[in-house]
Amino acid sequence: MLIAAPAVLTTQVGDEPVPPGYVAIEGGVVTHAGHGSSPRRPDVELPDGLLVPGLIDLQVNGYYGIEFQRADESAWATVAGRLPETGTTAFLPTVITAPIAELAATLRQAAGFAPSPGGGARVLGVHVEGPFIAPSRRGAHNPAYITDPTPAAVEELLAAGAGVLRLVTLAPELPGALAAIARLAAAGVLVSVGHSDATAAQVARAADAGATKVTHLFNAQRPLGHREPGVPGQALTDRRLTSGLIADLWHVAAEVCQIAFAAAPGRIALVTDAAACAGMPPGEYLLGGEPIMLPSGDGEPPVRADGTIAGSALRMDRAVANAVSCGIPLAAALAAATRVPADLIGRPDLGRLAAGAAADLVWLSPDLRTRATWIGGRLAYSDGAAATLAAAPA
Repeated sequence: MLIAAPAVLTTQVGDEPVPPGYVAIEGGVVTHAGHGSSPRRPDVELPDGLLVPGLIDLQVNGYYGIEFQRADESAWATVAGRLPETGTTAFLPTVITAPIAELAATLRQAAGFAPSPGGGARVLGVHVEGPFIAPSRRGAHNPAYITDPTPAAVEELLAAGAGVLRLVTLAPELPGALAAIARLAAAGVLVSVGHSDATAAQVARAADAGATKVTHLFNAQRPLGHREPGVPGQALTDRRLTSGLIADLWHVAAEVCQIAFAAAPGRIALVTDAAACAGMPPGEYLLGGEPIMLPSGDGEPPVRADGTIAGSALRMDRAVANAVSCGIPLAAALAAATRVPADLIGRPDLGRLAAGAAADLVWLSPDLRTRATWIGGRLAYSDGAAATLAAAPA
């Protein structure tokens, strides 16, 4: 299949959207992506917007009324099947602080669902956010279940999550945390600093031990200070660390989003931190098995009863558009939603349009809204436009 578009952005380093462009696909893999006129008559010709790699979200607590912490296989498949509507083609289902035994049971259950429930967005593994976090920076996490990362607790999660545990968020200042980071990293699990009251020096020691990420930069962590840089200060200056950023413009102000991209180019990964309320009308939903309230449908995040922000209702394509609205160049905003997270989790076959990469593509409208999504070269979502209906699977 050959898809032609008014502009193609491959997210290769230094690439910019230059009109027109095309992508050739064979056997679910990109064989060529380029700028200029198509080498032959295209099978699909997009009338406007641009063609980009599929978006990758490393923090999804739930969506469409479903919370992963309480979801069965059918519910996982429902979310994976619908995420392409938002341009997301790969993601990490995320579960938050709970008793270790409960998290282990969730991981064992999830092992039967990954990596492709129902043929929708790719499940890249599971992100466990907590329970090894700082009580003072717990955010919406239940303090009753917060605990230290003892060797026994870490081994229980590793055993239960064999083959599926991909990312753990923890606070590196806790007793035993540096040993836990080293053990998780040695097992091939990515470690992210988050929900932490760590100093910059403690974050640096976490990176020394093997941490490579910071969870939702600026949120639920010791803030940036002019004498003590805190978690954000180390995150933005330490080239070993890539930071997740919730660009709903509620969690982080537009000006601070600009600062993050300027301070750490190529090391910002857009995430949604979406909760079960995402894609749903205002009302009550669950996060970590406990109630949250989505107060409106205007992008405002959900909250606990005490007003604490509890996840988001953000779409990945909206995150890209919001970043652009903050003054971030389009190529940088899209890289933060594609190539940067793909590289962080060791998936060079995702997040770019290049020969040999998976044919995960998104057609974005001029206002950066998803119009069609392909996963492995097969149409996974279309808004019904005639230009994409021809590419629907038989």
